[in-house]
Amino acid sequence: MALQILVMRNLVLFDYAFCFVYIAGVILLPTEANRTLLLLLGFATGIIVDVFYNTIGMHAAATLLAVYLRPLLIKLMFESKGADRTDISIQSLGLGSYISFLFLLVLIHHSALFFIEMSHFGMVLYTLLRIIASSLFTTVVILLIQLFSRRRKTLA
Repeated sequence: MALQILVMRNLVLFDYAFCFVYIAGVILLPTEANRTLLLLLGFATGIIVDVFYNTIGMHAAATLLAVYLRPLLIKLMFESKGADRTDISIQSLGLGSYISFLFLLVLIHHSALFFIEMSHFGMVLYTLLRIIASSLFTTVVILLIQLFSRRRKTLA
């Protein structure tokens, strides 16, 4: 949260790509987490960002939608492989599956956020460009954070 509020708030590329890295905190939680707890965490996370961004519930609504759809995406994407996944990580899913899962949820979050923010239908193309650019930017930043913060196991 502090990273989002203090650093990522000012990180914008070409007035189109915004980085909302806070969403990783709720979408990358273990799959066995209680759904009610996930929804409460998603709402609390969104409200905290809303307070600092002065957006009156837009982040809370978008985060709730992403958290609500998360179990469905997990079921659709990973249940067919026959493995019972307990965590969402690069190591357990593989890089391709991890990136596709992460990008889909970030895309859902950003679509909800920017369509809520859109003031009139004349801004549809601008909004779609912001959704795509921001989703790619956020996914890359989350992926880089995951890759560089990975704990290396030492052999004993």
